[in-house]
This record gives sequence, C-alpha cells and structure tokens, in this order.
Amino acid sequence: MLQLGSVFPNFKANTTIGEIDFHEWLGNSWGILFSHPADFTPVCTTELARVAKLVPEFEKRGVKPIALSLDNVKNHLEWTKDIKAYGNLPNVTFPYPIIADESRDLSVLLNMLDLDERDSKGMPLTARAVFIIDANKKYRLSILYPATVGRNFDEILRVIDALQLTDKHLIATPADWKQGDGVMVQPTVSAEVVAEKFPNAKTFELPSGKCYLRETPLP
Repeated sequence: MLQLGSVFPNFKANTTIGEIDFHEWLGNSWGILFSHPADFTPVCTTELARVAKLVPEFEKRGVKPIALSLDNVKNHLEWTKDIKAYGNLPNVTFPYPIIADESRDLSVLLNMLDLDERDSKGMPLTARAVFIIDANKKYRLSILYPATVGRNFDEILRVIDALQLTDKHLIATPADWKQGDGVMVQPTVSAEVVAEKFPNAKTFELPSGKCYLRETPLP
C-alpha cells in the first residue's frame, strides 16, 4: 500500500513516446499520473481531451501529465486522433504520453483495480486513479474514482496549487479554498512567529477559548 510522503514507485513502461523510466521522465518536475479502464471509451476520451487543453496550466505549475490505459501503444496512437477531434485539437501533436498497461502490472502495483466494474471477460477494470508526485518523487496525493465516474480536473489543479503553496509557507488551506483566497496558519506555529510572518492574521474567538483558528491573507 502506498503511503503519502513515501517515494512513488519507479517503473519502466511502453508509452506513446517510446519506453520511459518514470523517474527519469519526471526529472525535476512534479507529475500527475491518471489511469483509464480502456481506449476508445466515452468518459476516458473526454478526460484525455480535457487534460490536453489544460497542459499550459500544468506547465505553469511545473507539472508533467501522463495517462495510463490497458490497451497497447498502437491503439493509444489511434485513439489520440479521436481525442484530438473531440477536443477540437486536430492540428497539434498530442501533448503528453499514454502508458500501455496490457499486462495490468502497473494497475496491480498501484492498487488501481475496480472490483465493482468489470470488462466483457469478467476482469476488474482499472479505476480512474489520480496520483500527484512532487519534484522529489514523493507521493503527495491520490484520488480514486470508480470507472464509471469522470474526474474533475479543476479540483486536481486546485489541490496542486494548495500542495505547492503549503510547501512554501507555514499555512494550510481551508475548506473549498481556491487560488487567491485566504489561508489558515498551521496550529503548530507559535504566536511569536505568527506576529513576525503573518502580521495580518486574524484569530477567531471560539467557545473553547483555544486560539487555533488563525486566518491570514495569501502569502
């Protein structure tokens, strides 16, 4: 079982850009690995088209996207034509790689099989997993959707923003936070440090009398 903060497993895989070593491919970038049950399927096609359009947003954040599906590379390459057509991206090179996981080895390694959703042969489908990996190759976040439910990529961008921001400052993001909103000072930060680093912080008065809810403008 993967644990947050652990090094994300390295692997070699065939992809639409050739064989890669995952850690080498990431280099010094963050990464988002997202998986799919099969090629030429409706929900997957909408998702890969959405990510293709969001590539500039991932690039702003220093994040490399990479997809995974159970079909082979030849099918992946044919499928990208449909994805580009659906996404109104017919004249561009497909902007990120797709991993071929015909053997299901990666799906098993990363615990991505959906036991409630099965293919025509009765085999469990690969779930719609999202893994976010930071520049130190550490596993920072995962979201696991069933095969029948499409992902919210605006939420994925939001959590990347939150992760990168909280890495830089002694803060945490509150419920429904989005870029530009105020943030919370971490409860372990002393009052002296708050006064120095967060002079505009506001402490909420609570029935408990405890001074742990401290909101501050975005650093």
